[in-house]
Amino acid sequence: MKIVGYDLDIVREPLRRKFGFKGSFFSEKWVTMMTLITDDGLTVQAPGGLSVLWSDQAIFTDHCEAGGNLLMSAIAEFAAKLLVGQQYDATSRPDRILKDLFPAVHDYAKAVTNSDEVRKTFTLNALVSLDFCLWKLYAKAIGARTFDEMLPEQYAKMLSHHSSQIAYVPLVSYGIERKEIELMARDGVFLFKVKLGQSGTQEQMFAKDCQRVKEVFELLRTIGTERPVYYYLDANGRYEKKETLLRLLEFLDAIGMLDSVVILEEPFDGPVSIDVSDIPVVIAGDESVESSEDVVERIGAGYRAFAIKPAGKTLSASLEMIATAYSFDIPCFVADSACIPRLADLNRNVAARLRPFEKLQMNFMESNGADHYLNWTQLIQSHPFAGAAWLNPQRGTYHLDEAFYACSGGIYN
Repeated sequence: MKIVGYDLDIVREPLRRKFGFKGSFFSEKWVTMMTLITDDGLTVQAPGGLSVLWSDQAIFTDHCEAGGNLLMSAIAEFAAKLLVGQQYDATSRPDRILKDLFPAVHDYAKAVTNSDEVRKTFTLNALVSLDFCLWKLYAKAIGARTFDEMLPEQYAKMLSHHSSQIAYVPLVSYGIERKEIELMARDGVFLFKVKLGQSGTQEQMFAKDCQRVKEVFELLRTIGTERPVYYYLDANGRYEKKETLLRLLEFLDAIGMLDSVVILEEPFDGPVSIDVSDIPVVIAGDESVESSEDVVERIGAGYRAFAIKPAGKTLSASLEMIATAYSFDIPCFVADSACIPRLADLNRNVAARLRPFEKLQMNFMESNGADHYLNWTQLIQSHPFAGAAWLNPQRGTYHLDEAFYACSGGIYN
């Protein structure tokens, strides 16, 4: 078959509150809806969520909120145009197509942003909906009915684990209030993601971060919980010096929180120049990791885990990163990008198949949509499997039954 056309639509989802991290905020989530059309009458559609602040803070700062999202949307359309006229069959693997397509698309991203320094993560984020469409086409081309059947052999082997449950991780961003955190704990949540890297100078940020983690920690240890409470801290590259990070860890140790930290994600910005092998918590890479080569480089610098974002960096790039990390026996987990339910299911299909984290005896998946989308209830109700057990966490975990694996969470519907 041949790709003969495409369509691109944009949905602007309102948020309940401004979404804060990296010392900044955004007020709405732009979701691209990409459609690819083939010459034999086949049409596939897939969503992608745009995350300008997460993927490239410099671009976010240089433009108004809508402006940054428009740039990403233009990149998505440019990539779709490049595919028109291409033949597509059972040998047309999306990960290989993306690799061939990426240099031209990234050059276009440099042009429209007027920045030779635009991050590859920014371009990958713009390509999520297109990549998702390509995987749907690939599934149809090879006759795959499930996520397992769709995966190429090299990836199917490493993602052969089928978890019966994974931990649900809500996000404690800057705007989340104490009463909401308390409600999460009373609902059974036992792994909390806390945003660090607040606004201001490095000293101001450090003081605010210490105040925030102490507030959250002291609140949660006063609440009777069914399981021990653990923390996943995310600095989003805001720490400029290792010394400042070590001071934070000393503070965590002093208040009794350090041993409960499962992951400290993305403390430093940009290329690896800081060795973290002597830091007494697991350091994970996220948005600064843009390729499998970056995975290898981070491992050499002492990183001991990686946040994987199929809905943030494309499924294709994510699979390659998992394969590289696993070749070094380094664990991976799935983090959110303020996903709508349809994209959360793409993430969940990957998270469900990752090896368990030893400390938790299960893997985990961040999902922050319920706490941030104004219309989350309606979005869940519009899901093709609304009411399914896996869509909403129960006592701190997502329960993944045979029905989930049989329909792959509804991603092909």
